[in-house]
Amino acid sequence: MLPIFLSEGVALDVIIKILVIKLLIGMIAGFLIDFIINLKNRGKQEEEKIIDLCEKEHCDCEHGIFKSALKHTVNIFIFIFVITFVINLAIHIIGQENIAAFMLDRPILGPIVSGIIGLIPNCASSVIITQMYLENIISVGTMMAGLLVGAGVGLAVLFRTNKGIKNNIKITLLLYAIGVISGIILELIGLNI
Repeated sequence: MLPIFLSEGVALDVIIKILVIKLLIGMIAGFLIDFIINLKNRGKQEEEKIIDLCEKEHCDCEHGIFKSALKHTVNIFIFIFVITFVINLAIHIIGQENIAAFMLDRPILGPIVSGIIGLIPNCASSVIITQMYLENIISVGTMMAGLLVGAGVGLAVLFRTNKGIKNNIKITLLLYAIGVISGIILELIGLNI
């Protein structure tokens, strides 16, 4: 988002407003989630087990951190490269114009679709969403829905490394809900930047 805004010469005050809105929504959502989790987990304590990842990856962590870190990095790089290639190919086949036409002038459906696009695990989703906003195809609320959901390759890495598939799905759905609900609220209040 930010590199596109800068390369397109978007006014600094517009960029700052969008970043502040994203920051505020993220902080509010984070504090609420943390508060709810702390209420649910009083007295419970879970131990993080990095050793599970090391055993799964067969990285030989006990013989030095450099070799194991390099092995983890290469494995994740290959995974991200393959996923990014497949997703970029799909976006090329579907076409950015078709995606834009589906979201045009739809105050509730726009953020829902934008949120789905935001789930695409690479930067292509934020590029598409930001370009559509700059071309006045989508509104601020629709743009924010997609950008708030967008986690880059973070979700792909989460699903690759975390074996708790149910927790991964919960995290993804929560991320999607926060982005879409925020986008719909921004649509309904008529925010215009």
